[in-house]
Amino acid sequence: MSEQDVRISDETFARFCVRPDTRMRDVLSLIDANGEGVAMVVDADQKFVDIVTDGDIRRAILMQADFDEPVSAFLGKIEGPGPAKPLTALSGTDEADLVRLIEENGVRHLPILDKDGHLAGVVLASELARDQKLPVRAVVMAGGFGVRLRPLTDGTPKPLLHVGEKPVIEHIVHKLRDSGVSHVNITTHYHADKIRDHFKDGTDFGVEVKYTHEEEPLGTAGALSMLQDTEETLLVMNGDILTDVDVRAMFDFHRDHKSDITIGVRRYEVPVPFGVIEADGASVTKLEEKPSLSFFINAGVYLLEPTVVRILEPGKKIDMTDLIQKLLDEDGVVTSFPIHEYWIDIGQMDDYLKAQTDMSGGKLGGG
Repeated sequence: MSEQDVRISDETFARFCVRPDTRMRDVLSLIDANGEGVAMVVDADQKFVDIVTDGDIRRAILMQADFDEPVSAFLGKIEGPGPAKPLTALSGTDEADLVRLIEENGVRHLPILDKDGHLAGVVLASELARDQKLPVRAVVMAGGFGVRLRPLTDGTPKPLLHVGEKPVIEHIVHKLRDSGVSHVNITTHYHADKIRDHFKDGTDFGVEVKYTHEEEPLGTAGALSMLQDTEETLLVMNGDILTDVDVRAMFDFHRDHKSDITIGVRRYEVPVPFGVIEADGASVTKLEEKPSLSFFINAGVYLLEPTVVRILEPGKKIDMTDLIQKLLDEDGVVTSFPIHEYWIDIGQMDDYLKAQTDMSGGKLGGG
């Protein structure tokens, strides 16, 4: 194979490749930009070194890794499910074999190497002739009263409030559709007729829409008890959030960790407006001026296996936090999935107005 044959195109290199000395935050930016959940680490001679996936990035966030470190220092630090070495294929491999490798191993991307280990290309599951439907049923929780947004919600359910040119819930449904979700169930209570009139059967929105009506509010998880006949993984989203989260990446993360429930989480920082003192008895050991405390908060996006739904008592009020605690008490597998993409909860007036500004400023995808 000639020198020219083993070199990937400049366009592919710019889209997918980083050097070992690239900072992790720049790797994250590249993964966000290419939309395929992967970066290929190659040396100066374009020899393949390793791969960094979307899941690796999110596990690093959970470990509070230093994203100013070079990717070379990051490689090997973050342990997760899957093979110890990345799956690759030789240049010239038949396309049918490439499809088989991707499908049998459940990967979204396959580095193609020449006989000397140079990166010769990248095969993407999204570009192969294969079903891109996501094997989940989405549930959008849209039954709340929206008390904190009154008077806007006096006659309108909160999910139908507009951000930009569309209601919040329409942005959510478009996001689900574009992620490969074809079946959406909307739970309703307050002004349920207006939500039904907006979506009808979902045909105009590219999805099948069904409705689960709560005669009495059942909490943030109780309505799921009406879906106990499902055999699919459920993707549950609050009807008052806007996010560009990679739904397919979240599903892969959930599957890779063999989770019963995966919770979308968001980093939230609380500034302390005073100097904080650490002490051992009367002896001061540390003084930190106006630090920020960092937490992961519940982002209102979940993946649940149908076995979890079946433990719910039909018609009984229960919040998602209680359901999760119940599963933890029973030694279930509960996993957190950090959302580093755009995310906002519009449940309070200041945040609703911020979402309007973000939409007009291009920070949020138009859905």
